Amino acid sequence: MSALSDFVSLHPYFKVHPTKLAAVKAGFPRFVEKTAIEERVLFYEFTVNGDEIFYREGYTDAEGVLAHLDNVGVLLAELLTMGDLTRIEVHGPATELEKLKKTLAHLNPAWFAIT
Repeated sequence: MSALSDFVSLHPYFKVHPTKLAAVKAGFPRFVEKTAIEERVLFYEFTVNGDEIFYREGYTDAEGVLAHLDNVGVLLAELLTMGDLTRIEVHGPATELEKLKKTLAHLNPAWFAIT
């Protein structure tokens, strides 16, 4: 395994409600500002395809993912009033994924273990 791949990435996809795309995009800087203080974040950015938003985010480990979700919880709740989480994937080493399965079970993520 490459040292560059030994991290955990979160892959959430959101479908924005009609007429809410501008408001969702306007909120991106707030997410970035909150995330910038996190010690275990490796990268964090957004991609947009029409009314679909994808958050590209990577963390050093499972604890980084959990710290991030706690940190942006209020903002995420606000986002979910303007869009729906349509899919979420978690990628990383199996040992790190195991640390997240109980906490993230309510999101029904797809789990991708590095082999």
